[in-house]
Amino acid sequence: MEIGSGALTALMLGFLLGLKHATDADHVVAVSTIVSEYRNPWRGLWVGVSWGLGHTTPLLILGTIILLFKDPVAERYEAVAPFLEFGVGIMLVFLGLQVFWNFRRRRVHAHVHGHEEYAHGHVEDIHRDPRTHELSPPPKSHHGFFQPGKPLFRLKSYVVGVVHGLAGSAAVMLLVLTTDVVSSFQVGLLYILLFGLGTVLSMGVITLLMGIPFSISGRFERVNRVIAGVAGTSSIAFGLLLIYELAIVQGL
Repeated sequence: MEIGSGALTALMLGFLLGLKHATDADHVVAVSTIVSEYRNPWRGLWVGVSWGLGHTTPLLILGTIILLFKDPVAERYEAVAPFLEFGVGIMLVFLGLQVFWNFRRRRVHAHVHGHEEYAHGHVEDIHRDPRTHELSPPPKSHHGFFQPGKPLFRLKSYVVGVVHGLAGSAAVMLLVLTTDVVSSFQVGLLYILLFGLGTVLSMGVITLLMGIPFSISGRFERVNRVIAGVAGTSSIAFGLLLIYELAIVQGL
């Protein structure tokens, strides 16, 4: 496959757009609610990678279809994109509410263990021996800041990435595939893959950094709850704002 200078520029642009695309506010807010479930920044890294893979999946499928059929499919997608964006707003509200639901579950768990014979300091998790069902101390890596652990595929983060990939500013990337900038099917496919690689790398770094405050505050339950609460509140507020913008302002 011979790539001209124009196509090469387009491919580089696709990768850079992917790097930037992951920093969109709704993306960052959404993954922050998932990262809040972990107290190890390396776990946050895999949350971001899972999101990036999920975001790339529908773009690769839709992009391939658009490359094959061009304008007719692109116009149909452009018509339904606002409804998909509305779904993103609902998802953001749900993710934010889930943060506060997790708070409630932790309080119930702490109350139950407060009445047990064995005092259990980790109110967020239940640590039991699977054979004896006895409470046991949490593993050393539970709050290990410098322990990456094994790669983790996070299905929840992947699904959130899929929803984001179907809507929002990703639609602009798909419309580029109908222009003369993309000179062939192969170049278009490579453009999508580089865009996806950019989002995976960028979101992986973002969630790694985002996991640091949760890790540092892991031993201070109140501080950790405040940080997670900010993430949950931001997600709800951003979701409601997006719903209002689409349903009321734009008359969806």
